[in-house]
Amino acid sequence: MQNSDSNTSQAIPAKEEKLWNKNYIKVMISNFMLFFAFYLLTPLLPIYLDQEFKADKDMIGLVLSGYVVATFLVRPFSGFIVDTFDRKKVLILCFFFFFLCFSGYIGAGTILMFAIVRTLHGLPFGAATVANSTVAIDVLPSSRRNEGIGFYGLSNNLAMAIAPSAGIYIYSVTDNFPLLFWISLGIAFIGFFTSTTVKLKKRKPVVGKPHLDLDHFFLTRAWLMALNIAFFGICWGVMSNYVAIYGQKELGITDGTGIFFAILSGGLVLSRLTGQKALRKDKLTRNCAQGVLLSTVGFTLFAFAINEWTYYLSALLIGLGNGRMYPAFLNMFIKVARNDQRGTANSSILISWDLGMGIGILLGGFIAEYISYGAAFWVTAAMQATGAILFLLFTRKFYMQRKLA
Repeated sequence: MQNSDSNTSQAIPAKEEKLWNKNYIKVMISNFMLFFAFYLLTPLLPIYLDQEFKADKDMIGLVLSGYVVATFLVRPFSGFIVDTFDRKKVLILCFFFFFLCFSGYIGAGTILMFAIVRTLHGLPFGAATVANSTVAIDVLPSSRRNEGIGFYGLSNNLAMAIAPSAGIYIYSVTDNFPLLFWISLGIAFIGFFTSTTVKLKKRKPVVGKPHLDLDHFFLTRAWLMALNIAFFGICWGVMSNYVAIYGQKELGITDGTGIFFAILSGGLVLSRLTGQKALRKDKLTRNCAQGVLLSTVGFTLFAFAINEWTYYLSALLIGLGNGRMYPAFLNMFIKVARNDQRGTANSSILISWDLGMGIGILLGGFIAEYISYGAAFWVTAAMQATGAILFLLFTRKFYMQRKLA
């Protein structure tokens, strides 16, 4: 039976245009470095705040959520800026300040200074991610865009999965947080330098485009899709920030977090590779449905945490699920937006994801403080299940009604 959102009859054969052009590869590398530098520190910051500043769980959640708030605030304007001004200049400027912020962690001697640096870091991070993903769409051939966006998303998903493993390994060997901050600074510089070498065609200004419009800051046509992705962001926020300390304090798994993220990254890679054919055929809702269901099983299994085997199996399922779900959602956002709203479409899905991440970090810290980390992950499983039901019953129909030719 043919999938309802398939539109292959109108597609140009993919073999006619080259997907892996030089500029696309450069954008992929800079995106990987951006996320790798940032997420190298993510699972270890709760431990750092606990050891260095003796912060309680509430304070840890508050400090770590600061960057999400800043990112959330800057992204609507980022979409408008990259749709209006020179995208390469915007990307280079944002990436430079993103790189510079890592030096602030090294010099932060109090928890207040650390919180300020972490919060300010969210501004260039939010703007750079929007600019970079919009540039990626620009350098892709139109006939390979679905597939290319899927692979592009793999660059940040892989970084978000591999970087925590690398950070945890480096810390376990060196027991040196300043070293990790310096490594992140260096990796961010590599990403910044790579972004300066990307070549873009000059865009013609859009005639008749209003200067101020709500759709330039948030893609209102995709409001239900945005709500849906926020549920999944909550789950990732809890999992990525608290899995290390959860495994250490409640499961007794002191050296397994790196393995957890390695398996998670393997699931992401495998899922992206096996899902590309469906993306090329425009079967977005099918890919997304498979992803949200796999992730629901994974987060539920993680909450059970019966033993190490279920702990690691949950990582694989979460990776497989997110590797199918996220690129499908990103393509769906782009397909309900006009060509002059690519930046807004990118910023909108990231705003929704960030909102969910911020809620997840705060919620996870609050529940862990007053109940337990185990309870926090049961709430996470419930949020994932809610998001899956919302997609299956309402969001996929909403997308089919609103997608543009």
